[in-house]
Amino acid sequence: MTGTILIGTASWTDKALIESGLFYPDDVKTPAGRLHYYATQFPVVEVDSSYYALPSVRNALQWAERTPPDFTFDVKAFRLFTQHQTDPQALPKDIRDALGPVQKANVYYKDVPPELKDELWTRFAMAMEPLRAAQKLGVVLFQFPPWFVPSRAAFDHILECAERLRGFQLAVEFRNRTWFEGDRAARVMAFEREHRLAHVVVDEPQGFASSVPALWEVTCPHVAIVRFHGRNTDTWDKKGLSSSGERFNYLYGPAELTELAEKVRGLGRTAKSVHAVFNNNFGDYAQRNAAQFRQMIQGL
Repeated sequence: MTGTILIGTASWTDKALIESGLFYPDDVKTPAGRLHYYATQFPVVEVDSSYYALPSVRNALQWAERTPPDFTFDVKAFRLFTQHQTDPQALPKDIRDALGPVQKANVYYKDVPPELKDELWTRFAMAMEPLRAAQKLGVVLFQFPPWFVPSRAAFDHILECAERLRGFQLAVEFRNRTWFEGDRAARVMAFEREHRLAHVVVDEPQGFASSVPALWEVTCPHVAIVRFHGRNTDTWDKKGLSSSGERFNYLYGPAELTELAEKVRGLGRTAKSVHAVFNNNFGDYAQRNAAQFRQMIQGL
């Protein structure tokens, strides 16, 4: 049996996508209109804005209302939860006030008092509830930073995230190659299987400290996640880029997509559902490749 394969892109509101004028019709100019139109083209989307600021219940209600019954949202976890540096201005005002003066430009998860952490997790979970109630929530994606390296503390933090969001399906993406070096790869896969965490398969440039190999394995029978970051080795680790789109400036060719389609179909023989998400968000590259990929999957 083959699981359902959902193909989509990371974000429907990306600035470079909108400015390209190559995806949305000329008369689609509002957030509501863009989401409605996107949902006519693809069955799944990744919410990127939730990484930069806590999502709101109101927005989640609107997302659920503006999409078809079988539409799916994968939601990125708030950056503080993934141990990324976080500008205090990204925190809700009352949390910021309770935190008090911050001596550094950024705060990290370890800097936040337990009671404020509790409140932030509660608000994030509450914001996800309308999507879950509408059966439109896929996974909560935890994309950890390059400095998040394998250690007892790192594994404990992942388990804390899972406990904080008990009842939600978590997906885990690493950005440091040491997670999968040598025999550690098997241990990481076993850890994810034990705790029913969806391993995020990545297609991305190789040869960097922040590169991880594409391990085409299913660690949660419910869902498998694949994210396509492109293969631009010139920009993957380049500093001073004008936008994230510059980093992911890569358009997959037909031969590459054909090879990847076979592997995605392979995941579908084990997982009930596979979400294949294109994150090569340079102009309309992600949407173009996602449309091509859908045709290839349907043709296999």
